[in-house]
Amino acid sequence: MVPLRRGTETMIEKRILLPAAVAGGLIGLGVAFAGGWIGSGLVDIRTGDRTVTVRGLAERDAKADLAILPLRFTQAGDELAETQGRIDADIVTVRRFLASQGFKPGEIDLGRLEVIDNNAREYGSQMVRARFILGQTIVVRSNDVDRVQATTRNLAALVRQGVVLQDFRGASYIFTRLSDVRPAMIKEATASARSGAAQFAEDSGAALGGIRSATQGSFEINARDPGGNDQGPDASVNKRLRVVTTITYSLK
Repeated sequence: MVPLRRGTETMIEKRILLPAAVAGGLIGLGVAFAGGWIGSGLVDIRTGDRTVTVRGLAERDAKADLAILPLRFTQAGDELAETQGRIDADIVTVRRFLASQGFKPGEIDLGRLEVIDNNAREYGSQMVRARFILGQTIVVRSNDVDRVQATTRNLAALVRQGVVLQDFRGASYIFTRLSDVRPAMIKEATASARSGAAQFAEDSGAALGGIRSATQGSFEINARDPGGNDQGPDASVNKRLRVVTTITYSLK
């Protein structure tokens, strides 16, 4: 074998080292690029997970379209047949009164008859004046809520005819046309939610994306003007309808 001179050895080493340096640089550059792509990917993931949850409210006033007026009256006596006869007379009087108020026979319903025999009560009071107490209920069910309101103000005329009303709590006024207003109110509540989400996105320097999830709360029907004497939302003719939607939007 011919021995290599020192200059030749140095040249060979340089030729070997140069490709190694280039390879190392390429590897480093690849790692840098990979790191950049990974970092960009993480930013995208975090951005994609950014959301905002808002609530949208829709309210409107409405008027009840159904009125239910129960009239319960009683008679007391020691003779059952006689007491029943007085109840029958009261039924005629009440029906005549309601007819004079403009109600049709189909709007007047006769409820069940209640009979109490005080002698049959195990723990009855010894001071009971009458043995039998009979109670009868007549129910008016009408879509003419204004007529029902007027009738409740005229009940004194019925009492003056000898009809003893018991446990009178007024009429119940019900709104039954919720299906007619539901689509428009949900649309209004959704628009309200989107407006709030858009404002939030603008304030945070992001763009508002699509809907991630949405839930609709139950519709509430309350008295528009609740007062201390109201027995509940059904005691008022004028209603306040309310619905709240909860929507989650993505932020870009």
